[in-house]
Amino acid sequence: MKSPGPIVVIEDDVDDKEILTEVFNELGYPNEIVFFNDGEEALVYLNKTDVIPFLILSDINMPKVDGLQLRDKIKTDAKLEMKCIPYLFFTTASSQKAIIDAYSTSAQGFFIKQNSYKELKEVIDIIMKYWMRCSSPNNAQEDLRNLDLPLPKPLNT
Repeated sequence: MKSPGPIVVIEDDVDDKEILTEVFNELGYPNEIVFFNDGEEALVYLNKTDVIPFLILSDINMPKVDGLQLRDKIKTDAKLEMKCIPYLFFTTASSQKAIIDAYSTSAQGFFIKQNSYKELKEVIDIIMKYWMRCSSPNNAQEDLRNLDLPLPKPLNT
């Protein structure tokens, strides 16, 4: 089975990092989880690595460079934009303004952190399954055949 790239998690809350680590371990996905405390640290990593992350889960409210600023920096950097990394906000910010601001950056998703461990785990599992099935330049259909996931049946047209 081919292991997709790492999952970049940008999160400044220590408790949330521990919970997310536990959730990913329980779900058993093969991806390495790489944590950063703020967008500035993540940006340095993304610019230095040749590895293409599987996806980015980013909080919004963080020190130095917040999640919205980081998304803008990725979108305006030709090299990073060409990596076609799915960018999802995973945050406690739930106001209409936060959601509009997030989607105005062309983010691929906005998820509110759940208070329940079970619900949080379900959301992460749904995100992972969706992006593992989604065809993108970094996750071509032929690569999906190597994953241990049932593929959807073709539509009768």
